[in-house]
Amino acid sequence: MRHIKSFIMALTVVLFTSTSFAATLDDVKARGVLKCGSNTGLAGFGLPNDAGVWEGIDVDVCRAVAAAVFGDASKAEYVPLTTKVRFTALQSGEIDMLSRNTTWTLQRDVELGLEFVGVNYYDGQGFMVPASIGVTSATELDGASVCIQVGTTTEMNLADYFSANGISYEAVPVETNSEADAAYIAGRCDVYTTDASGLYASRAGYPDPSAHVVLPEIISKEPLGPVVRHGDSAWADIARWSLNAMIIAEEKGITSSNVDEMKNSKDPEVLRLLGVAQVGDTGAGYGQWLGLSDDWAYQIIKQVGNYSESFEKHIGVNTPINIARGLNALYNNGGILYAPPFR
Repeated sequence: MRHIKSFIMALTVVLFTSTSFAATLDDVKARGVLKCGSNTGLAGFGLPNDAGVWEGIDVDVCRAVAAAVFGDASKAEYVPLTTKVRFTALQSGEIDMLSRNTTWTLQRDVELGLEFVGVNYYDGQGFMVPASIGVTSATELDGASVCIQVGTTTEMNLADYFSANGISYEAVPVETNSEADAAYIAGRCDVYTTDASGLYASRAGYPDPSAHVVLPEIISKEPLGPVVRHGDSAWADIARWSLNAMIIAEEKGITSSNVDEMKNSKDPEVLRLLGVAQVGDTGAGYGQWLGLSDDWAYQIIKQVGNYSESFEKHIGVNTPINIARGLNALYNNGGILYAPPFR
């Protein structure tokens, strides 16, 4: 009887694994393109360039998944989504994953049937005001009108912070970043509040960025990351480890430029990451666990780059957005960015 029970349990695991590998991964492969929900336009995170090509650190997560699945980072199609419809689009199957500055919260992770697969940017809510009004702290904003995007965590954070500090305000609701920018520049609101990264991205695009000040207060935790539908663990694993591969690559010093050279590394974890067979290996490599080829992580690094390459290219201190790594530095370099071991 014990042997029969063991056989049934083993068969159940095999059937569950086989079933979970079907669903999204098979759909994406059959379609030949990854459908990725993106921002309606946020410089450095998700925005088409002058040639119409989508760019940004959120876009790079989608490109990484496309590189892992197809061996081609360009096989991703971007669907611009507002905060109001982004989750519905994912739940309905209109997109395969969402990667557009979305905060990981309990309600979204559990009640909405979504699965956050990691954090690609640690952020917090801030405030921006015209330098001309002379305000130096959010505690001086009593009675201000505040532009705020509907359907975001910033609404509750704003209400909680002003209530706790005995400050009154008038909300000016907007749907998108571009609407918020237009309303703020036109003077329809005294203050613009959103994730600090979004404020820096917006300010960089204003006619005179120096005329606007991001106040020092950060009033919330906003771990931003890619999202998939709950219930397809195999697809979640692919999205999760595509991001992790970029983080591990930075930690190990693997870049898009030296990735081929690093195939000669003496570090076993580097070799595993790049799909290089090692002495004593038996059978297929790590790609089989994800339903991918063994060079899936190599393709991500070669075509998209490591996390640092993506960060510095799109939002780093040498870009108009000018964001320092801060919390988003590696755990061994003053930040909290960290990926599980590749083994």
